[in-house]
Amino acid sequence: MRVLILGGTGTISTAITAQLLAHGGTEVWHYNRGTGDVPEGVTTMIGDRRNIAAFERQMEEAGYFDCVIDMIGFTPDEAESAIRAFKGRAGQYVFCSTVDVYSKQADSYPINEGHSRHPLVSFPYAYHKAAYENRLFEAHDDSDFPVTILRPAQTYGGEASAVPSIGNPFYQMRRLREGRRIIVHGDGTSIWSACHRNDVARAFANAVGNPAAIGKAYNVTGEEWMTFDRYWHCVARALGAPEPRIEHIPTDLLARMLPNEASWCAENFRYNNLFDNGEAKRELGFRYTIGWEDGIRQVIGDLDRKGLIERSEELPYYDAVLASWDRYAAMMVNEINRFDIVDSGA
Repeated sequence: MRVLILGGTGTISTAITAQLLAHGGTEVWHYNRGTGDVPEGVTTMIGDRRNIAAFERQMEEAGYFDCVIDMIGFTPDEAESAIRAFKGRAGQYVFCSTVDVYSKQADSYPINEGHSRHPLVSFPYAYHKAAYENRLFEAHDDSDFPVTILRPAQTYGGEASAVPSIGNPFYQMRRLREGRRIIVHGDGTSIWSACHRNDVARAFANAVGNPAAIGKAYNVTGEEWMTFDRYWHCVARALGAPEPRIEHIPTDLLARMLPNEASWCAENFRYNNLFDNGEAKRELGFRYTIGWEDGIRQVIGDLDRKGLIERSEELPYYDAVLASWDRYAAMMVNEINRFDIVDSGA
């Protein structure tokens, strides 16, 4: 079987590559800019997916693939390009989408594949992925352009680790080790899930050449539903850090103070993220086997060997946000305490 991965060296695609090679009998190709490490046994085509004309010429020259796994498609013009490039020239087109295509807030939980998909324009990542999906479903044809879509949530492994409300993960982990306060949006009780890349990759590998997966979409997410507070307590334990000192700051306020840094927090993290993986379990052999604390401990070990946590750059705005919050929260409390408010006991 001849399989092409568009991307190939990212968080999930690295694990997909390893699992396809381990299966044996699979000829694995990558298409990317040639800047990442290439595993033994992989053939790399070097190019830029964003250069659409050149990309399509390269795909025509490469010939037929039994399966194409697209890990980097994002924009509407790339969706049209994928259809032109692989219609009639691929036995299956597997697209890596995201659970962020689902409407927020959810109509019900856990969210299954039938949930409404109307992400807001203000969340471009989700909005464009949903548009990409819609175009693929329109173009899907069982014989000429068979489509399969997988929707991961947060996936970690390698250098991909925990997601902070603001800032970057390495810096937030450094703060935890140093006993400094960390910021968590809202009151810390929104639900989150994370999945190790090896578990997610297994679903992708098992989708390849799987007739049950043709024309379908699947959730492939973590199943350890955690509040963000618990999520960071697990990270602290995995780091060998002190008990985390968490400062809760309203999400809307973070978004107003740091519209860029807090954009994902405002558009995504504030909502509960609970997903139903039943279809992927039944048809793709998906299993959640690596718990969050064990998995992130493995990642932290790799990060420490590279010195990425210790060497993370100081972010001065982080402490400035905390100082402003302390100052103005105290002012608000003092202002209200001037009133003689009697608790009715109701």
